[in-house]
Amino acid sequence: MKLICIGRNYAAHIEELKNERPNEPVIFIKPDSSILPKEQDFYIPEFSNEIHYEVEVLIKIKKVGKHINKDFAHKYYDEIGLGIDFTARDLQKKLKEKGLPWEKSKGFDGAAVIGKWIDKSNFRDVNQLNFSLFKNGEEVQKGNTSLMLWKIDEVISYVSTFFTLKKGDIIFTGTPAGVGIIKANDYLSGSLEEHELFTVKIK
Repeated sequence: MKLICIGRNYAAHIEELKNERPNEPVIFIKPDSSILPKEQDFYIPEFSNEIHYEVEVLIKIKKVGKHINKDFAHKYYDEIGLGIDFTARDLQKKLKEKGLPWEKSKGFDGAAVIGKWIDKSNFRDVNQLNFSLFKNGEEVQKGNTSLMLWKIDEVISYVSTFFTLKKGDIIFTGTPAGVGIIKANDYLSGSLEEHELFTVKIK
């Protein structure tokens, strides 16, 4: 199983980090060892003083696919979820300045929170999904999949051009504006269309 992440997929998030707007999806991969085990707290790693939360809508691939046409991409997933792409922002900045890969800032142990899954048949339109992240009860991120630069089916099609998608693979579709730092004793929760899909305690 692999975790495929899409960066810079929401215009407002690109602006808040002062990044260049891409002409095509930005892809990076997290190892499966980055998945935070269920019911486990997230421990801030010693190598970073600036861990940021990034809430994202997730897609679970249900069958093998390669060079998937956008018009058929909907046949490759049934489940939608919500998660966090934890990012060591200070480390990422140093790596980006040197033109180096992001993996150390994105793929460390516990950097991927994966919440509960919901069958997509429960939603009228996957391109109109509201989702939010709450920190200590306060809404800090709010997004809607309609604001994606590349919608879910476009992302699946594009990713499959480079990587064969396999059953169980998970795609992180990008984060909206509002990312921010976490501190010890923070409590995070994420909701997708009124469904609370994860909670995480920060240590």
